[in-house]
Amino acid sequence: MIELDLSADIQALRTTFANIREVVNPEGLRDKIAALEEQAADPELWSDQENAQKVTSALSHAKAQLAKVEKAEGRIDDLEVMVELAIEMDDQDTADEARTELAALEKSIGDLEVQTLLDGEFDERGAVVTIRSGAGGDDATDFAEMLMRMYLRWAERRGYPVKVLDTSYAEGAGIKSTTFEIDSPFAYGTLSVEAGTHRLARISPFGSADKRQTSFAAVEVIPVMEEAQEVDIPENDLRIDVFRSSGPGGQSVNTTDSAVRITHIPTGIVISMQNEKSQIQNRAAAMRLLQTRLLLLQKEQEAAKKKELAGTITASWGDQMRSYFLYGQQLVKDLRTGYESGNPTTVFDGDLDGFINAGIRWRKRPTED
Repeated sequence: MIELDLSADIQALRTTFANIREVVNPEGLRDKIAALEEQAADPELWSDQENAQKVTSALSHAKAQLAKVEKAEGRIDDLEVMVELAIEMDDQDTADEARTELAALEKSIGDLEVQTLLDGEFDERGAVVTIRSGAGGDDATDFAEMLMRMYLRWAERRGYPVKVLDTSYAEGAGIKSTTFEIDSPFAYGTLSVEAGTHRLARISPFGSADKRQTSFAAVEVIPVMEEAQEVDIPENDLRIDVFRSSGPGGQSVNTTDSAVRITHIPTGIVISMQNEKSQIQNRAAAMRLLQTRLLLLQKEQEAAKKKELAGTITASWGDQMRSYFLYGQQLVKDLRTGYESGNPTTVFDGDLDGFINAGIRWRKRPTED
């Protein structure tokens, strides 16, 4: 007779799933889907393209969330049946299949549980990610570009639309900075735990004598804000410069002065935008992003929660939240959560869910008084 007692594991799954179900509220989600479907069926909806996209995006997300919950519940039921069959038939193959399904279900329900923790004020919004190279010369600018690719690959794996808003290329390797928008529900809540200083240690490809080099890059994540009407920005507080968009190595990709740089003089916040084709479009996009950052700064000051949304990121020693070791042990380790991966190649290729999920749980941990 085979030994297959998964009753405690399945009960643990059911307990976790019951908590998820209470938070997600499938019945309320169905009502929301019905309301959104009614809006989507209105022939006048597409007269306002921006609103239509919001409605269809919200509908798609709600349907996907409901499908995940319903599928998970069905898989738990199926797992119980599979265990019963394995025992009745004394079938080792079915028993092995049940154990494999248990492991897959634990991961799937774990991911669902993490999603229920995204209940912050801005967590449902899309994300604007800015990466800046820090200390470390060419290795740092190269590292900044590696991080940019890592997050873009993460978004691509999930099917999230991405728009690169601005990139400043380094004279040598890599980039000085980049800003891109990930347009998907809960992208901000998910990626906000990635904000901080990232550290890379490796044998430098730019140095000599196989010297080990440590370099840094800062990642900032803020939510996409539709409007920031609460923030009044006097014209005298702005310095607006226009310049030509450029690509790698300073190569011009635009023969007109369409790129825009806006400096908010009182705070020193600088926003550059060169993604759009016209100066007017770039200025409007830059103003929207500036309003977003000023609104967040205002809320941080009012609530005394500056580090929750952005914080001060120095991109240097003593401030790192994750280290990437590309020599010897080959390891990526999060210094806050302790989560680590022994395969940096897959991490840089966008395999970040383990780090992100651990970060979300860490952020929600009980704190001592």
